[in-house]
Amino acid sequence: MIFSAFLFATIILVIFTLLPMWRYEAWWVRSLDFPRLQLLVFSILLLLSEMIGLDLSQHTSWGLLVANMLCFAYHAWWILPYTRVFPVEVKSAVSTDSKASLRIMTANVLTPNRNAKALIELVRENAPDILVTLESDAWWQARLDTLESDYPYTIKCPLDNLYGMHVYSKLRLTDSHIEYLVEPGIPSIHALVNLPSGQKIRTHFLHPAPPSPTENEESSERDAELIIVAKSVAETDAPVIVTGDLNDVAWSETTRLFRKISGLLDPRIGRGMFNTFHADYWFIRWPLDHLFHSDHFTLSRICRLRGFGSDHFALFTELVLEDKRDEQQSSLKANEDDLVWAKDKADDQGVSKEDVPPLETD
Repeated sequence: MIFSAFLFATIILVIFTLLPMWRYEAWWVRSLDFPRLQLLVFSILLLLSEMIGLDLSQHTSWGLLVANMLCFAYHAWWILPYTRVFPVEVKSAVSTDSKASLRIMTANVLTPNRNAKALIELVRENAPDILVTLESDAWWQARLDTLESDYPYTIKCPLDNLYGMHVYSKLRLTDSHIEYLVEPGIPSIHALVNLPSGQKIRTHFLHPAPPSPTENEESSERDAELIIVAKSVAETDAPVIVTGDLNDVAWSETTRLFRKISGLLDPRIGRGMFNTFHADYWFIRWPLDHLFHSDHFTLSRICRLRGFGSDHFALFTELVLEDKRDEQQSSLKANEDDLVWAKDKADDQGVSKEDVPPLETD
């Protein structure tokens, strides 16, 4: 009876571990990319239980232990980079030059959330240079517009379909675009941020729809949007920042593919997970809100802010634009298989990097 229970639990763990390796884009497969941390914890608990409860003189018991150990190792390989035991990918900033620093706060507000006061308090306390809101509709816009005395540069796209977006900036924004890159009704915002130093930063604010039974049955649309943005920014020598709720976890193959194709860095590597979703349930939290940047930047600060009534926490990131690029901050490299996979994803949706505004900085 005890062996049967451990056998069943191990089979479930193995299935949930193996399924995401399949590049099938159906939501019920891709959703298993998310709980790697939970599966890692489950694997540890199951391994300890098996070591105590099984008869280790039996070969079948060792078969279960080995299967569990392999699952543990696989999930740990994905999770470990988002812990402090792993080397950082982005160096810590040394410069304190405020003219070269950029503070960005990314917040999915949850459209029906009506606690705008709490979010505005977070903005006042943390004083970001740029506030990016997701799921913000006309109601949220009316409340956030009270920030315009401090954030005079704005890009507004209020929608009531859970995909509205707003940008409020202390810094001048130029060459701004609102685009629907893959799906009607799913916008993205693109703009140049002008620093006081005169330097321009290419920024892309994204919120693709997730693969889920209530939205897109496959991840195809989400993946295609991320890929064409990645291909577009890979071709520029200008400083680049991509941020938003990407509806994908940091440790998925598709996020890893985005990093490979774009050449952008992840400041969370070696520092922490910064799980921003779900704000209400500590045991099912994942890093859904992201900020990636080019090797022009070093990191001054990254943190998850306190809750404000949304199902997401806000992500606060402070970067410093260095005088020259640091090639020692190396990004992941794409191989031939990655390039083919990325091309297939974009072609599947009939989109390309040319659909992304080029945002010339010269």
